Amino acid sequence: QVQFVESGGGLVQPGGSLRLSCAASGFDFSTLTMTWYRQAPGKQRERVASIASGGETEYIESVKGRLTISRDNANNTVYLQMHSLKPEDTAVYYCKAPYYYRDPWGQGTQVTVSS
Repeated sequence: QVQFVESGGGLVQPGGSLRLSCAASGFDFSTLTMTWYRQAPGKQRERVASIASGGETEYIESVKGRLTISRDNANNTVYLQMHSLKPEDTAVYYCKAPYYYRDPWGQGTQVTVSS
């Protein structure tokens, strides 16, 4: 059974930092691209950052230079280090292997950026 469990969210002031974690299980983690998504209230879910099995990364323009995706294949975990957070980063963050996009989503982790 494919599973994704996100953690690490919270309330942070603008300019602050957070580190999100995602524990994956039920598939061969090291061979697949992993992606962080987010969904803000009233908006569609969007892709934020991806990391390929070989470590290549991609980011949407609005987070470049502030968010960093990384992976630990030994522990089937993907991370999202977030710096210089802005109110527009407020959302529920999810991780997933796009290969399993149609499988059930995890519960996500709430990130709220507010003073």
